Amino acid sequence: MFINGDPELTLAISYYCCWDQAGEFLAVDKSTVAMHYGQDPEPLLRYEYVRTWTWPPGAHVHVHAHHNQISWLQRLSDTGKPGRLMQRKKPPGLAELHFPVGGHRMRASLEDVLMMIVREFDVDAVAGWERVLTDGIRRWRDKQLRTAVRDAPDQAVQVLRTLGYEVTEPASAATTPNSKLYLP
Repeated sequence: MFINGDPELTLAISYYCCWDQAGEFLAVDKSTVAMHYGQDPEPLLRYEYVRTWTWPPGAHVHVHAHHNQISWLQRLSDTGKPGRLMQRKKPPGLAELHFPVGGHRMRASLEDVLMMIVREFDVDAVAGWERVLTDGIRRWRDKQLRTAVRDAPDQAVQVLRTLGYEVTEPASAATTPNSKLYLP
């Protein structure tokens, strides 16, 4: 990606997909969007998603930076994650933290990340970029909303009735025992 005509940022993007639990829809199994300064192999930040994770959170951000107080706090405990990092002789740091970003259903889309990069770093963009990204964000969020409704139909029924809709429930309601809606 270019800033003032010069190549300044590189994005490394990977998506691995699988079928959803019903075998009906394509689902993201694992994804990473990493932003690098130029060709530096150490990213500045990473947005990650891992479908099978609940801890660390399935959807999270890593910020690759240095802040002394974070490293200090991480070294105060000899147990848990800090202890495991030290046992592996991996020094704790800001890049090791998993910042949650909305869980499995409400995580950021690729378009959200691209919009942040253009707005925050004034990356060179072609005319109409904002409309394209806004449309992509809308499609992503609509799809995630439909999936969330599938995960929690009782909640959807309550809201629709509150809005004045008449909803007829099926004779036998389908359940989603492995709902990802409430997972971190």
